[in-house]
Amino acid sequence: SQINPHVLFNNLNTIYSYALEKPNETPELILRLSDNLKHVLYESNAKKISLQKEVQFIDNYMTFQELRTEGVNTIVYSKNIENEKNQIAPLLLITIIENAFKHSSLNSEIIVSIFEKKGVLECICENDFIEKGHDLNEFKIGLQNLEKRLQLLYSDNYELTISQNSKFKVYLKLNLI
Repeated sequence: SQINPHVLFNNLNTIYSYALEKPNETPELILRLSDNLKHVLYESNAKKISLQKEVQFIDNYMTFQELRTEGVNTIVYSKNIENEKNQIAPLLLITIIENAFKHSSLNSEIIVSIFEKKGVLECICENDFIEKGHDLNEFKIGLQNLEKRLQLLYSDNYELTISQNSKFKVYLKLNLI
């Protein structure tokens, strides 16, 4: 339940750049950062929160990533949530999504998809990565912690698949009901 300090640093740098270049858009970015900090500091202590709150946190994070990597990476973000009132343990999805950005190569594509239908949530992240010098285990530290947390919270009501071919892909299927 901690925010990566590097993510906070990147978000503040993005806001600073916008304050200089696009000052009219800066207040909205400050509100998004404020919402995300509130989510991490207060709402993440709850056992479960609404899917709406968790997805809003992801939306804000993705906005910052799209601004930060504009002209460098292509980001494809899609979501379709049938019932935003379903409950989820907080900060589960961000580990997968942060991992895609952290380990993606420059001038590449990062795909983030979040779908929920009939109480089943699917989160899929794919990213290009630099093959030289990387192995699957290097990407897995945060993902291993995520899997331990999923096992504790969701027992046998989830599926987590990690694969590395031409892209690094993480697939999470979670029964929310």
